[in-house]
Amino acid sequence: MSSEETTAARAASRDQRRARRIAKNIASFAGRHGGSADGVVEYVGRNATRIVLVGADGAWGDQVAPRYEVAKQAAELAGITLHDAFDGELAARVRTSSYEWSRMAGLQLGGGRA
Repeated sequence: MSSEETTAARAASRDQRRARRIAKNIASFAGRHGGSADGVVEYVGRNATRIVLVGADGAWGDQVAPRYEVAKQAAELAGITLHDAFDGELAARVRTSSYEWSRMAGLQLGGGRA
């Protein structure tokens, strides 16, 4: 095996471990929020991809993966339903608390309560 093949094999192994760890977090989220979750995989930047999660009870959260492929693999391992986009139907299921509303309003007004 060449050094390039060894490097590629190590990277693939590392990606699999990351995907399993993220999948465990996603499954835990789903378990705490109604037993299931839906998600959308979105690019954040060159070295990050975000999995936005919406639980069956409307709670939302996210997980960040280093690459799109790792995020997609994690979502598949966790068994969540993946959507192509965060559309109106999925957004309508999200339930926000007074904390999120105060943070959003505070940020809009140039300050905010923590």
